[in-house]
Amino acid sequence: MYAFIRRARRPVSRDEAAAAVGISRKLAAFHLDKLVAAGLLRAHYEPADGIRRVGRAPKRYEPTDVDIRVSIPERRHEVLADILLDAVLAADPGGSPRAAAVRAAGVRGEDLGAAERRRARPGRLGAERALTLCEGVLSRHGFEPSREAPTCLRLRNCPFHPLAARAPDLVCGINHAFLTGFLSGLGATPLRAVLTPRAGECCVELRATP
Repeated sequence: MYAFIRRARRPVSRDEAAAAVGISRKLAAFHLDKLVAAGLLRAHYEPADGIRRVGRAPKRYEPTDVDIRVSIPERRHEVLADILLDAVLAADPGGSPRAAAVRAAGVRGEDLGAAERRRARPGRLGAERALTLCEGVLSRHGFEPSREAPTCLRLRNCPFHPLAARAPDLVCGINHAFLTGFLSGLGATPLRAVLTPRAGECCVELRATP
């Protein structure tokens, strides 16, 4: 129904939306108003064909400018694209593109960690508390962290897959630099990001420093 309204390129009534997907007008109204509440549609009352008639004008719906993307497991290709763009813009003439990408990833991760530290104000972090804080942040960024041990956080999902499968050395290096920078910005000095590739998972896990 949402896709139908986007394709229509004009405000759509409840009757039109219901007919497009083969459900009742009442059920369509329920889902349409849920989409309005979610910020994906906006609604207003508008006479059919612009002709004012006796009674209330029908409610019409049109899409907002919000982008919507659904991915399970979560992917963050836009983060990788931003890192690569930063690398291109900051690269030295004749320098290594790979090295520029790794530097840009480290800066991006450090910014994320510093922002979380300002928000949470955790003070001095021990290894286990730092891992708990990392677990919450990295869950929101699609890494699907799993606590394998009190001092080890395994990242079950690679947000950059399947691009990582096409260029594993580059993408895993960027990911490692991003998470190393994140730990630095967070002030999680008892932790380190370790490259431990496993099929179908993120290539990095976070461990307490020996």
